[in-house]
Amino acid sequence: MDWIAPPNDHAAAVLLLTGIALLLFTRERIPLETSSLLVLVTLTLGFEFFPFEREGQVLHATEFFHGFGHEALVAVCALMIAGQGLVRTGALEPIGRLLASAWSVAPSISLLLTLLVGAVLSAFVNNVPIVVLLLPILISVALRTGTPASGVLMPMGFATLVGGMSTTIGTSTNLLVVSVAGDLGLREFQMFDFLIPAATAAAVAMLYLWLVAPRMLPARKTGLEDVSPRVFAGQLRIPEGSFADGKTLADVIDRAGGEMTVSRVLRGEHAALMPLPDTRLRAGDRLQVSNTAENLKAFEGVLGATLYSGDIPVDDDHPLHAEEQQIAEVVVTEGSSLEGTSLAASRFTDTHQLLALALHRGGWQRHALRSGVHDVRLRVGDVILVQGPRDLVASLKQRSDVLVLDATADLPSTRRAPLALSIMAGIILSAALGLLPIAISAVAGVLLMLATACLSWRDAARALNTQVILIVVASLALGSALIQTGAADYLAQVFVEATRGASPAVLLSGLLLLMAVMTNIVSNNAAALIGTPIAVGIARQLGLPEEPFVLAVLFGANMSYATPIAYKTNLLVMSAGGYRFSDFMRVGVPLMLIMWAVFSWLLPVLYDL
Repeated sequence: MDWIAPPNDHAAAVLLLTGIALLLFTRERIPLETSSLLVLVTLTLGFEFFPFEREGQVLHATEFFHGFGHEALVAVCALMIAGQGLVRTGALEPIGRLLASAWSVAPSISLLLTLLVGAVLSAFVNNVPIVVLLLPILISVALRTGTPASGVLMPMGFATLVGGMSTTIGTSTNLLVVSVAGDLGLREFQMFDFLIPAATAAAVAMLYLWLVAPRMLPARKTGLEDVSPRVFAGQLRIPEGSFADGKTLADVIDRAGGEMTVSRVLRGEHAALMPLPDTRLRAGDRLQVSNTAENLKAFEGVLGATLYSGDIPVDDDHPLHAEEQQIAEVVVTEGSSLEGTSLAASRFTDTHQLLALALHRGGWQRHALRSGVHDVRLRVGDVILVQGPRDLVASLKQRSDVLVLDATADLPSTRRAPLALSIMAGIILSAALGLLPIAISAVAGVLLMLATACLSWRDAARALNTQVILIVVASLALGSALIQTGAADYLAQVFVEATRGASPAVLLSGLLLLMAVMTNIVSNNAAALIGTPIAVGIARQLGLPEEPFVLAVLFGANMSYATPIAYKTNLLVMSAGGYRFSDFMRVGVPLMLIMWAVFSWLLPVLYDL
């Protein structure tokens, strides 16, 4: 290996910070937005106190803030808001209804159709609303047919990821890679410039997701299938001589372990007492309570009371029942009012009149209410198991603020749905035909959605994701520092020397695999933004075409299949399908290797490497 001159002090410091950033981005306990802000502040302070000068030009620290006004970030944010307009108006509802009816006719063909629809839509719309559209349909089908939803949810989620890499606007990663490549002097990619390799690889992936992946996934139970924590209403009647006879309500609740909530105290035929702590109970009083069947029976025993359901004592022949009650799962989605707050702080129970039975998060065991889940700060992908009257569950589904999964496939829709769909189509067509840059068409589309009431400003604010914004800005700043200090060129030299003697096709394949592995460990946007200048540097040092190396970064950074934390839609399907971390490895790693093999063969052929 030839000797490579060491990087300058600033380049070495940027390389060290890049390594630290990638490590921080893998720490689940540290919010990604916190890590991003820390990287950005460290970078700006470092260059402010230790200025860098190259060829007589001083790199000002404030230049690292330019990412906040970068065209790519503007486009990403505008498209997120426009996608929220589709969700709020139910603009994709007709497609959902068509798929829901198709499942009752031919399930196998319907699965393929669902995968293809998800992939095609994700090429033009952020895949989060697509997954939000398809999840309740697939859950409903699974519950009606008695088949595990786990066999279809993960393939559907992966199909949207596969489809998203097909166009420049399919994912935020694509937009960022294309924009950074343009900043480095490459020709501007048009919307369908890499459709051929993406569609070819997607065709192979669809066959795998349709025919193989469902057979590899074990049957997993979701909260809808496990209704053991269902809450029942009952009455505890106090007999003479029991513990509760003559005690205050506070004494009785303390005896029950502090877990019993009394809504009313009934005395005689018509009297109802306020459940105050100092209320003294008498024989014949009836305490109206709601809790799980197990807890109600436990209260009955410790208090020496008799549990009634209506006018009938509860026993093996007359169990508790909850007429007109429905179990449903409420999934916290991106932009939901529940994201970042807790059930207690959001007053979820009071607002929706639904009982929160349990909370599930990927990597947790399901937590019951007595574990204090009301105070847990909710994240995207968390699932709340709720119970309540069917009409209130249906009302919550129509709000479009959260994703509600139950045994029906009702989808929200509004009269503004066609208008929102037309605006989104205008955004896409104007960019595809080269009439307007995507950043301008998307911002104009957002204005139209706000002006026509397809969106409110509150909806627009919820659509903006602080995590995405900060990771993009921090990664753009790191990428700029890598380029301007010469650190990217140094890494490219190291890569070229380490692979000396290898063919261009092998070099490209190695870069592709490196990005695929990295994107499943750190943020895909961070991997793409840091990898793009290095890929361009490799190509230029070898005198090779730059486009295939840029596309290797773009495609590799989109292969977020192997872990649930690799992409936000993975978290959504993980919780809804009851998957484990190992399930993603089992299905996602083979898919990643399939895509890597196809691109490793196809890109060198298309670009004569």
